[in-house]
Amino acid sequence: MKRYWPLLLPLACLAQPRPPALDSPELHPDRTVTFRLAAPKAAEVRLTGDLVKAPVALEKDDKGVWSVTLGPLQPDQYSYRFAVDGITVIDPSNQARPATVLEVPGDGPMFYDLRPTPHGTVQERWYSSKTLDTARRAYIYTPPNYEKSSDRYPVLYLLHGAGGDDSGWTESGHSNLILDNLMADGKLKPLIVVMPYGYAYPPISPLAAGADAMKRQRSGFERDLIDDLIPFVQANYRAYSDRDHRAIAGLSLGGGQALGIGLSHLDVFSRVAGFSAALGAVTSPQAGGLDFHALVTDSKKVNAQLKLLWVGCGTDDTLYKSNQEFSGMLKASGVQHTFRSSEGAHTWLVWRRYLNEVAPLLFPVT
Repeated sequence: MKRYWPLLLPLACLAQPRPPALDSPELHPDRTVTFRLAAPKAAEVRLTGDLVKAPVALEKDDKGVWSVTLGPLQPDQYSYRFAVDGITVIDPSNQARPATVLEVPGDGPMFYDLRPTPHGTVQERWYSSKTLDTARRAYIYTPPNYEKSSDRYPVLYLLHGAGGDDSGWTESGHSNLILDNLMADGKLKPLIVVMPYGYAYPPISPLAAGADAMKRQRSGFERDLIDDLIPFVQANYRAYSDRDHRAIAGLSLGGGQALGIGLSHLDVFSRVAGFSAALGAVTSPQAGGLDFHALVTDSKKVNAQLKLLWVGCGTDDTLYKSNQEFSGMLKASGVQHTFRSSEGAHTWLVWRRYLNEVAPLLFPVT
């Protein structure tokens, strides 16, 4: 599960020797932001990322420094990159880690900020998958004071998107801090969150290639989750073992997986949510052609079994239409659910907010 990082410096474009670091990104008091990059030999520099809907061109001064000012921006945490003559690079002047993050502060703490509250614990746990005949990893969050308690807890299985891995929801989504803050504010019942690796087979595996690769990935991950990971969690954590205390949610690929697995296994899950769900990842012929309509034909039974069915997508997301149509199908079938239409594209800006909104709905504080 190697992570891909883009080339830091395109040698043909950036000055040699490397110039001193610039003030970039420079956040101004009015929440406008100036981005700068020294690339005297470049013919074109553009800014990309989730803070712009389309690439934005920078202008070059007589010293070879490219710059652009955007905003004002809403308080949030944004990611960005430069495209220098078509080559993607990170900002060499940004001291953040990774050097692609811009934090625009608000007037007070954000819902994902580290606050002086009790904190849960995130562990990397390895488990044996009999289904896939291998050892697999999951990130598992336990709530504050879990170690000192004897209580049992509900469980949320939280899935990442395409190209990501099991670390994504904590590294980019700040899921542990979001959950800590919700609990500290009395909005969320303490729970365990399990964040698995969403592929049955890693990219280097021969089983990840070929005509039936998508189908093998989908069915393999589903079987591993149901037959191996859930039993591992039940055996090693003080988790409730009944479906009424088990939820599944995910973003993008994970959103499609969560909806597909959740609605196919209502004997296992009672709460299901999809964030910007890539429905084609489970419904396409290459993936085995899961038929959602067939899963919800008996709407009375589905409504009786589900405590929550939640679907959300940003209006600038290329997946918005398919999610909207999915909601329309559910409505026409008589299936009770929530469809959340919000501003935003296919980015963490949307998914962090969805987790903050949905988590308190899963297991409401009584």
